[in-house]
Amino acid sequence: MYNENTINTPVYVCYENKLKNNLEIFKRIQEETGVKVLLALKGFAFSAAMPLVKEYLQGCTCSGLWESLFAKEYVGKEVHTYAPAFNEEDLKEIIKISNHLVVNSLNEYKKVKKLQNEIPVSNSLGIRCNLEFSLAPREIYNPCGKYSRLGIKAKDLLESDIVVDGLHFHALCEESFESLESVFAVFEEKFLKPYLAKHPLKWINFGGGHHITKEGYKIDELIKFLKEIKSKYKLEIYLEPGEAVGWQTGELVASVLDIIENEKKIAILDICAEAHMPDTIIMPYTSEVKNAKILASRDELADVKSTKTSYVLTGNSCLAGDIMGEYEFNQELKIGDRVVFCDQIHYTIVKNTTFNGVKLPSLIYVDEKGNIKNQKDFNFNDYSRRN
Repeated sequence: MYNENTINTPVYVCYENKLKNNLEIFKRIQEETGVKVLLALKGFAFSAAMPLVKEYLQGCTCSGLWESLFAKEYVGKEVHTYAPAFNEEDLKEIIKISNHLVVNSLNEYKKVKKLQNEIPVSNSLGIRCNLEFSLAPREIYNPCGKYSRLGIKAKDLLESDIVVDGLHFHALCEESFESLESVFAVFEEKFLKPYLAKHPLKWINFGGGHHITKEGYKIDELIKFLKEIKSKYKLEIYLEPGEAVGWQTGELVASVLDIIENEKKIAILDICAEAHMPDTIIMPYTSEVKNAKILASRDELADVKSTKTSYVLTGNSCLAGDIMGEYEFNQELKIGDRVVFCDQIHYTIVKNTTFNGVKLPSLIYVDEKGNIKNQKDFNFNDYSRRN
């Protein structure tokens, strides 16, 4: 039986029942609309969870050779692969593995077509569209921003003589149904209608960034919208959620190594924000913590008054900014206590580093009865082989 107070830390814990709840939402969408949902491995690639994912979704979307190999081995259904550019050595293998290949540019199209003629494998070929329009909350996550390398502009595609099976766009980041409506309207007018006037298509791919499993997402409206698009164009439609699959499915458990005082009480944990919770640095956002409330982000520490049970939570690296924020706990912390950071499954494991020689957290998969179904631990060899 899983018990956060007795396991060794640091550790990511993924709960099967929470993952299943998310997958049930995608099951409903697929059944009621006929669209296909793929897992975007870039956001969630927890190998122990893949058998359950395989039961619900139609396959995986991949960002290169290693993710394609992972998809084939752990899910074994449809494999769709896109990268801004492919090197030829990887591409020869990717072509053999992938059901769909999405290219990024006219040069990449020519490269793939040449290899497809040499390798006797039939792939459905698509191209990514740069809508030059996005509602992404931060420029670092805006795939259609100024100078973006991601996708072909409408003018360049429509003036070319290339013929593809599908069009792909990805212009969302943790966004709502209303955002999808807005970006699809741009895609439809700039790409879909003009291209269909010249060439037939087999499929369209709406990419990722759909926050479908977040509370409050308008699922009924999404279903109605997808059915209308499918009926209107008679094309296969794909969605590629990554974060939405792993959303709220687990946590990162750390231990308090030391508590010191420097105007505020500071708890040093056996994790690192940059290595284990990278989006708290990049986005940035402040993670919720079990049995505590957020008082301040790392940048707001001076603005709040500390209490008897409040602590600045920090990591065990040499990075001065290895700070998660200040939290008020239900009771005072002691050395050895567990601190649980919520919703730390998506975009964490896939981004882990061994910066500063910090230990890679273990991976635990907890079944619906609360038992540890799978555990993966890492050691010095995982660090030394990378350096």
